[in-house]
Amino acid sequence: MSATNDRSASPAGLCAQTVQVLNEAGRFEPTDAAGEFLPYLDALTDDDLGRFYRDMVVVRRFDLEATSLQRQGQLALWPPSSGQEAAQVGSAHAARPQDTIFPSYREHVVATIRGVDPLDIVRVMRGVTNGGWDPADPKNGNMRVYTLVLGTQALHATGYAMGVKLDGATGKGDPASDQAVIVYFGDGASSEGDVSEAFVFAASYQTPQVFFLQNNQWAISVPVTTQSRVPLYRRSGGFGIPGIQVDGNDVLASYAVTARQLDAARGGHGPSLIEAVTYRMGAHTTSDDPTRYRSSDEDDHWRGRDPIARMRAFLSARGFPAGWFDEIDEEAADYAADVRRRTLEIVAPVAATIFDHVYSEPHAGVAEQRAWLERYEKSFELDAAEPRTAGQRPSAQGGA
Repeated sequence: MSATNDRSASPAGLCAQTVQVLNEAGRFEPTDAAGEFLPYLDALTDDDLGRFYRDMVVVRRFDLEATSLQRQGQLALWPPSSGQEAAQVGSAHAARPQDTIFPSYREHVVATIRGVDPLDIVRVMRGVTNGGWDPADPKNGNMRVYTLVLGTQALHATGYAMGVKLDGATGKGDPASDQAVIVYFGDGASSEGDVSEAFVFAASYQTPQVFFLQNNQWAISVPVTTQSRVPLYRRSGGFGIPGIQVDGNDVLASYAVTARQLDAARGGHGPSLIEAVTYRMGAHTTSDDPTRYRSSDEDDHWRGRDPIARMRAFLSARGFPAGWFDEIDEEAADYAADVRRRTLEIVAPVAATIFDHVYSEPHAGVAEQRAWLERYEKSFELDAAEPRTAGQRPSAQGGA
């Protein structure tokens, strides 16, 4: 689906072509644009709907706990995800086990849905690991590691999707084995050259791929209205890639649209772009102060569109009892407490770890550097028989 005739629409908000299933009050009122996607909701059970809600609540509690851990000096950095839960949960559940996920660095719930241990995310932000988890390990659900050089993951995903197509691993008409790729990035990354280059190759090779753009309104302190004069889902059109805009605070719409587009990708219909219009309720990262560039009125506007509150209203009207929601809250609190406990038990790796996995085979240069580091560290072990002048630092033998 490509959209036209919406030149007056704001790049920051929804437009006439936006796919929405639940309105802001949580009532099932699909927009006209949602029509072709609604069949993807028919197979959802109450268990599925409950899982959507549970995942959103749990990840928000985890997100708040991780933010607190960073403030307490346990993490070097934390990128909050509060406010973007519906876009992430809906799209993650739309992917199949054989699909490959390329995240940015805020897709905490996408990672855990795919099987990644939340502590592995914490370890990345604590600075005790180079990647966090092994994407080749089946337990991690084809989830690639986080990307902090934003925009590059679009190229990585496109190259991988090109390989999937050239290997004949898609478009065979077998839902159980046909593969697709989904890559997550934000409105800021959409302004980078890497994403445009990814569009070029994706369109040229007709890759089995979905570009999932989370428009959370701010590229750190730059508003999306400065970045673009049109809705972001139209950016891919000039490359020959259809774009769709979805209400990213509506978990059902996010699920249905992503499921439909991933099916199209697996079926040999090429790439597409989904823009999920949402809002980053917290800071860009814990090194950021959003009060310097955002107004309280804007925050209040979006808090009134909270994706969790919207889904809770829908489930309550569907007959989910109050006690069930209380159980989810308790589960989320236990989940966060477990992450905190395990975070405090993390042991920092030894410095020599930096030499591991540099090459697949032994390498003389790396061996020499490892030996130098060992000599240097030992030089700090003061010999009681050779007292040094206060403030004197011993030097290691050998070159640096």
